Amino acid sequence: MSYTALAVLAVLAAAAADLFAFRIRLLRRRAFWTAYAIIVGFQLLTNGILTGFEIVRYDPAAILGVRFVFAPVEDLLFGFALVLWTLDWWVWWGRRDSRRAAAGSSRADADA
Repeated sequence: MSYTALAVLAVLAAAAADLFAFRIRLLRRRAFWTAYAIIVGFQLLTNGILTGFEIVRYDPAAILGVRFVFAPVEDLLFGFALVLWTLDWWVWWGRRDSRRAAAGSSRADADA
């Protein structure tokens, strides 16, 4: 499987998980897109440095060739998927822990 295909698959999997598996729907929230705009700015800076100074090089046959600030578009796709997956897990675990804490406090109240 090519780097491009994996990048697209990663975005599709992360979006499907956000919307259907976790049901958190960060993709529908303005706060997510605001945070992502900040993150992508730093991603472009870092990727631009790494690829612009040829610290990281890509085989031209392995990528589409479309670049933003020296970075292949595939890197932006992977970065998007990584950010979305990470935030989904963060919210999901936070909600789970909140529910456990609430269930524990209600049991303690019932025992008192």
